[in-house]
Amino acid sequence: MRKLSATEMRNQRRRNRSKRDNLGHPERPRLVVYRSNKHISAQVIDDLSGNTLAASSSLDKSIEKEVAKADSKKAISTIVGTAIGELAVKNKVSKVVFDRNGYPYQGRVKAVAEAAREAGLKF
Repeated sequence: MRKLSATEMRNQRRRNRSKRDNLGHPERPRLVVYRSNKHISAQVIDDLSGNTLAASSSLDKSIEKEVAKADSKKAISTIVGTAIGELAVKNKVSKVVFDRNGYPYQGRVKAVAEAAREAGLKF
């Protein structure tokens, strides 16, 4: 088993700190955001049953035409946020807990959250 570097340990602490109050709400599933340098994805997860209720990504075939037209990564994040919000509302999920997954609430993560709110989700 390898040792974690200082940077990895710091990132894990930040990630766990942001998850501390978000896990295991019986009436509210978790909206989790993951971002890489190129792509962004979001999932609505029910922690009690361990099921993914809705998922959207910048790699999805259903939104690939809109993503291709986008001019920035922030615009792509807005498209993904709108898609996850619509999917969640279609699956009868209206209230969620936002899990930023340790990322700062700015830029692309904030764009996903605001677009999901506009699509009908309540945080």
